[in-house]
Amino acid sequence: MTDAAPAPRPGVLLDVDGTLLDTNYLQVLAWWQAFRDTGHPEVSMADCHRAIGIGSAELVTHLLGDDAADTEEVVEAKGRRYEPLRELVVPFSRVDQLLAACREQELAVVLATSGMGSDLEWMVPAIGGEDVVDGATTSADVESAKPAPDLLQTAAAPHGLDTGRTVAVGDTIWDVRAARDAGLPCIALTCGGISRAELEEAGADEVYDDPADLLAHLDDSLIGRVARG
Repeated sequence: MTDAAPAPRPGVLLDVDGTLLDTNYLQVLAWWQAFRDTGHPEVSMADCHRAIGIGSAELVTHLLGDDAADTEEVVEAKGRRYEPLRELVVPFSRVDQLLAACREQELAVVLATSGMGSDLEWMVPAIGGEDVVDGATTSADVESAKPAPDLLQTAAAPHGLDTGRTVAVGDTIWDVRAARDAGLPCIALTCGGISRAELEEAGADEVYDDPADLLAHLDDSLIGRVARG
């Protein structure tokens, strides 16, 4: 006789770049440099910022068109440009306390990032999540990264999430759209550089300034409500 599977847990699915780590403008710089390195000076920093949150290959085709012939070359150039910038990465204030507070409310804490699987090696320590993060889903686990809902949908089963009591947290309109298409409520943060109005227009259910602001209002937020059942 086999043991019964554990009951699904309420949880929170957290984007990392621009949500937990203050990386969006470093990402913008690296992408801008990569486009110039590969012969696309017409792509501006503003263009790159508006596309942050989309998976790497999808970001390139979003800005250059679906028929772009050098998508892989641009992605590789971005990786080279971003590598030396990683030493500048810092978490937003009180990120570790926010994650710990979610765990204290018996929520599964799962990262859902369009980054590569190898990025978790430095991302998890950077956010102070070694002891509180239950797992992660990355672009390596899905065919289509954000804004497709695959990342969020794929995270549910292996991490034992109750999709009826799970909240997605992100910082871009692409995070919000992915959550909406996955059928999940979404909290958006403006610390990634996207305005409250744009996030609300994209469909965010709640908007806070940053992780510290969300932590200060956690009990009254969607996260607090799903924790209480």
